[in-house]
Amino acid sequence: MSLPPLVEPAAELTVDEVRRYSRHLIIPDVGMDGQKRLKNAKVLCVGAGGLGSPALLYLAAAGVGTLGIIEFDVVDESNLQRQVIHGQSDIGRPKAESARDSVKEINPLVQVNLHQERLDTSNVMEIFAQYDLIVDGTDNFATRYLVNDAAVLLGKPYVWGSIYRFDGQASVFWAEHGPCYRCLYPEAPPPGMVPSCAEGGVLGVLCASIGAIQVTEAIKLLAGVGEPLVGRLMIYDALEMQYRTVKVRKDPDCALCGENPTVTELIDYEAFCGVVSEEAQEAALGSTITPKQLKAWIDEGENIDIIDVREPNEYEIVSIPGARLIPKNEFLMGNALQDLPQDKKIVLHCKTGVRSAEVLAVLKAAGFSDAVHVGGGVVGWVNQIEPEKPIY
Repeated sequence: MSLPPLVEPAAELTVDEVRRYSRHLIIPDVGMDGQKRLKNAKVLCVGAGGLGSPALLYLAAAGVGTLGIIEFDVVDESNLQRQVIHGQSDIGRPKAESARDSVKEINPLVQVNLHQERLDTSNVMEIFAQYDLIVDGTDNFATRYLVNDAAVLLGKPYVWGSIYRFDGQASVFWAEHGPCYRCLYPEAPPPGMVPSCAEGGVLGVLCASIGAIQVTEAIKLLAGVGEPLVGRLMIYDALEMQYRTVKVRKDPDCALCGENPTVTELIDYEAFCGVVSEEAQEAALGSTITPKQLKAWIDEGENIDIIDVREPNEYEIVSIPGARLIPKNEFLMGNALQDLPQDKKIVLHCKTGVRSAEVLAVLKAAGFSDAVHVGGGVVGWVNQIEPEKPIY
């Protein structure tokens, strides 16, 4: 569906701006009017990571007048494989500041506003109210639902993107003209059901593919050209090099934007998404050890069986000495239980402790009452015991 321009045009373009944006100005559908609208636009990018990197660079290059960056993290070496807005010299710097500098290098005419804080229910409404459009580059369900709900409550459109391994998705959610994110995903998946990029990986260049689509949609909304992805979900399969779109209809029973909404204000999104299930939390209570405790047990020759519940590719990167690999799914399917020793204490670990807590709940339910897991996982082990090993 075609929609009217989201913002009014600026009064004029300077001589420098006309030179800079000349390739836009000669496109009939953009022209002077469209470029003036981009100049007058205020766009917020939630995150300066994999999706936020190309989004910010191309929004700046396109001439969006004001860019907001909300990001609390710092640049890590593992980010550089996909977060192209940062460089080697930025390692250890706040991502927001690194991103701002890159944006200014691309286009010094852009006003950049930094929000160096974690987006949550206490600040989202105030921050979002300052912008015309939101570009969502988050990678966790709790923040995605927060972004969606705040955008709907404020009447703001937002461009959503998601990436995982070789697959990407993108859409535009605007409750006034179509569905919201909750219409597509009414409930968050069970904890641990959908691996994060940190657990499952992502092809770095996929960020550019989806991020570029997000920027294209943002420009179309701001300038009022073309048919935005409102009511459509675009799905990209990089391995097969296929794009397809699926219609997404507004759900009349949607808890947020439906005819009789039950969500009328922001909620506790961590609880809604259940970062760790109640069963896992209960299992881990009193059954969590530290990496240093595990190291002491290994040195003292304790009768333990150390089990790594990550995936084989993760195990190849780094592992705890003496640990054997049994992926989490083998426990969830019940295949691994019969091979566990009855005469040893089971010690589970994963990357950070989330997956191992979920497996611990399965073992407790199966009668392995003395099983424990390592809080902090292999990341904690490397930080505390073997700092020379890599952390991915």
